[in-house]
Amino acid sequence: MLSKRIIPCLDVKDGRTVKGVNFVDLRDAGDPVELAWNYSNQGADELVFLDITATVERRKTMVELVKAVARQINIPFTIGGGINEIADADALLNAGADKISINSAAVRNPALIDELAKAFGVQFVVIAVDTRSTGNKNIVHLNGGRLPTERETLEWILEAESRGAGEILLTSMDHDGTKAGFDNGLLKTVNDAVHIPVIASGGAGSVQHFVDVFEKTNVDAALAASVFHYGEILIPDLKNTLQQNSIEVRMV
Repeated sequence: MLSKRIIPCLDVKDGRTVKGVNFVDLRDAGDPVELAWNYSNQGADELVFLDITATVERRKTMVELVKAVARQINIPFTIGGGINEIADADALLNAGADKISINSAAVRNPALIDELAKAFGVQFVVIAVDTRSTGNKNIVHLNGGRLPTERETLEWILEAESRGAGEILLTSMDHDGTKAGFDNGLLKTVNDAVHIPVIASGGAGSVQHFVDVFEKTNVDAALAASVFHYGEILIPDLKNTLQQNSIEVRMV
């Protein structure tokens, strides 16, 4: 049985880690390099770095900052933000990324998934999906959650998998930053439908929320930001509780 993964997420804007609620009202959460070092030492299984305004500002991810973070950690490192072509992914790979995360660019040009998977391997390509419930549908949103599309979330995820996505990072915008728990209903629906790992994102507020998401949805990993950044949950404590609940995790 594969161990469940705990993944802190660094949402980076102007060189600082930030965190908001429902993708707005961002506040400072610290230096990404220091946070990365801390999480690597605490026993995080992976680290995700998202340059959250790169797409909106139409620029590339901050490669120098990525390099600085990569030097501080010894765990798998996923980077997203502003990746539109093979050359962007190549630059991040050379800067220390183990995987890249694409969102808006993949929806606008789905063939990019095929190209990246062919160039770097399926395991390198993480498709990030920001979704919000609209009426009785879950709809994909782009540009850091600012722009709704006409794509239904599950339909898009199945297409991404068929094109070569190696992993899905699924963020519920309705739950993001609320600390009210993950969107377990949506996560279970998606996880049951795909054959690749799913990372749950959006809503973590307590250790019990992590227990719930693994027990109720069987996703492969759970990602969180503010509860880790502000020291509300310490990763060793979280993993101890998960282990006590018979959830397999990697202990340091």
